[in-house]
Amino acid sequence: MNNILQLKGNLNHRPNTGRPGPPRLPKNAKPVTSTHLRKLLNDLKDIQQYWNGERLIKGILIDVHYIGVMAKSNRISAYLKNDKPPNESVVGARFDNTDVKNPKHVITHYVMREVVRNTVTNIENSIKILDEHFSNGITEKCIEEDIGANGASHGIEFLDYAISKSNFLQIIVDSYYIKSFGIPHQSANPGTRQVVTLYATDEDMDVILRNIGIASTDYKMFYDTNTMMLLQPKAIELLQNKAPYLIAMALEDINNLSLEDFTADAESGPSFSIDMPADEPVIGVIDTLFDKSVYFGDWVEYHDKTDPEIPEDDGDYRHGTAVSSIIVDGPQLNPALDDGCGRFRVRHFGVAKGGKYSSFSVMNLLKEIVSANPDIKVWNLSLGSPLEVHENFISPEASVLDRLQFENDIIFVIAGTNKLSDDREEMLIGAPADSINAIVVNSVDSKGNPASYSRRGRVLSFFNKPDVSTFGGDGQNCETLIQVCESTSCYKLTAGTSFAAPWIARKLAYLTEVLGLSREVAKALIVDAAADWNDTGNNSKLAPLVGHGVVPRRIENIVRSKDHEIKFVINGESLQYDTYTYSIPVPVVKGEHTFVAKATLCYFPDCSFKQGVDYTNTELDVSLGRFDPNKGIRPINKNMQNVEGHYTYEAEARKSFRKWDNTKHIREQYGEHLKARKVYSERGMWGISVKAKERLGKRSDHGIKFGLVVTLKEIKGVNRIYDFKQKAQMAGWLVSEIDIDVKIDIYHKLQEELIFE
Repeated sequence: MNNILQLKGNLNHRPNTGRPGPPRLPKNAKPVTSTHLRKLLNDLKDIQQYWNGERLIKGILIDVHYIGVMAKSNRISAYLKNDKPPNESVVGARFDNTDVKNPKHVITHYVMREVVRNTVTNIENSIKILDEHFSNGITEKCIEEDIGANGASHGIEFLDYAISKSNFLQIIVDSYYIKSFGIPHQSANPGTRQVVTLYATDEDMDVILRNIGIASTDYKMFYDTNTMMLLQPKAIELLQNKAPYLIAMALEDINNLSLEDFTADAESGPSFSIDMPADEPVIGVIDTLFDKSVYFGDWVEYHDKTDPEIPEDDGDYRHGTAVSSIIVDGPQLNPALDDGCGRFRVRHFGVAKGGKYSSFSVMNLLKEIVSANPDIKVWNLSLGSPLEVHENFISPEASVLDRLQFENDIIFVIAGTNKLSDDREEMLIGAPADSINAIVVNSVDSKGNPASYSRRGRVLSFFNKPDVSTFGGDGQNCETLIQVCESTSCYKLTAGTSFAAPWIARKLAYLTEVLGLSREVAKALIVDAAADWNDTGNNSKLAPLVGHGVVPRRIENIVRSKDHEIKFVINGESLQYDTYTYSIPVPVVKGEHTFVAKATLCYFPDCSFKQGVDYTNTELDVSLGRFDPNKGIRPINKNMQNVEGHYTYEAEARKSFRKWDNTKHIREQYGEHLKARKVYSERGMWGISVKAKERLGKRSDHGIKFGLVVTLKEIKGVNRIYDFKQKAQMAGWLVSEIDIDVKIDIYHKLQEELIFE
């Protein structure tokens, strides 16, 4: 097998030199008529009338219902416009899923009342122009030929209608994409205490709640936001009755733990022993309580973070202890599952007992625990809710995890949650398995099939969750279950995603702590290994159950490639619109390329909870392929999103190219009858381009780091890695091999404590 190569060199950066063109309608679009504008005008007037009787907030919350899934460039630009673009007034986004096959965006804005008045005036003036000059409506042909690009045309003096030509045209284009306007109206259950998120306004939420009549003792604000809070039933009832339009999302706070149906009785199993820990890497575990008396107790540093007033019993220790037993000593407990990663120390934080946990408490604890333990890079979280995730909102717990992973150099591995035996046939995953930045793990049986208890993704109707799968046990005998240690004398054969996730946490810790890889590259390697040369991540039936595929058991199969494959990794940072290189020296054989390729890109974007289904703020789109000096990169997956002269609709970009997903796997078809490819550049170079787009119109204060894994498979089965290494070095790349034995030696040397006399 070949070692994976790490390429280091200067990636190029350039800004986006393109400029938005004039307002345009899609080709062959139906005419925009005054009748449609009158309907939208009536919607806005009804909304004005409603808000004339509502003075709790200064502005207006308004829903814009679109005709489909909208790209940022096709959302309103002239409607609801003031001194700032309408995109900056967005406070929420969801899908109208009344037609499941054709979801439609609903975007919520918060604007001042005069903004709506100005919009109403502009629509009225636009209707006059349509009635007098375009009685049959306006098409793209009308815009191009009749109205023209310079000055007044078609006999229209726009100043006579108190509207500029550009504003009129933008009103027309906006109107084409808008189906209707409405008032947001979500609901909350006043029967239980709930974690409630309110739409952001320019008002202080404490003042708003006080004006509604909610006492300060009936709510608690989340630590770093003015819009997320824990509300008691009485407060929810007042909010529901007096200001339902403020509610963006509401979820029950107290959750039953989604733990496993243990499939075999407890036994007094074999007596295991273990050496004292030394310099092994540390994995963080957030779970139920931990039993320090177990044989591997010295390997676990335990912190109880639960409420001391909540009573506990022996059962509260089982799940957390079992999870940590796999992380510390999984291969000894399960020799057939030995992953080659050795043992790990654990820092274990107990956050739940009594079979329940509080979402609000756990969210606050997550911030506290991560902040106090900056040395831990890999965290395992095998707790989850039996409730399904919301189709239009990320769970509050997942949003906290995503922010922690964006702000810190850490990664969470999260269990995909399980169905119980009496649950219905299909069930969506539960929080916090909807975390976008984390690796979410589902279970498969010994044959690689989805486990019987598997719950399904996707998240927000779009994001691929789970990310990957691994063996988690499924069946009734020792060959189909996982052995764990629950207490001093209790070893149990069990199954569940809780016991699949730790195996992935072990691999991630090995990749980052022992081999020294970045979390971005480590995540990409895990996903890439699971995907192999299949296209499971785009399989509408399998992907929601197993993600990109099943991760190989042995670590060697992740950090090495087959003899006829060249696999290399690149760490990069997106600092401008395009981060690129055209100097990947893929070997040329008799004037042709004899390779097919695949690539996996991973990054950890900032996310906006208030943006609902438009959750990730940054999109990184990757292109890989042969470099043509005349036409640029020829993408292996035919991705033409960013090629001048080509237009890709938003729904198609999301479906085919995973636009806005922070994990991308692209590939060429691999099979029989493959032919060598044409060489376009003199030295046979390939190119890589990573293009960035920002949902909110502005970049974060710093660049977005990414990890890229590229695999080149020689179609004739020849090992050409030495040729590639030599040419890469000649092209200016610093090439190093990820050699496990060498990396282990370096790791141990770095852990040695030096004593100066």
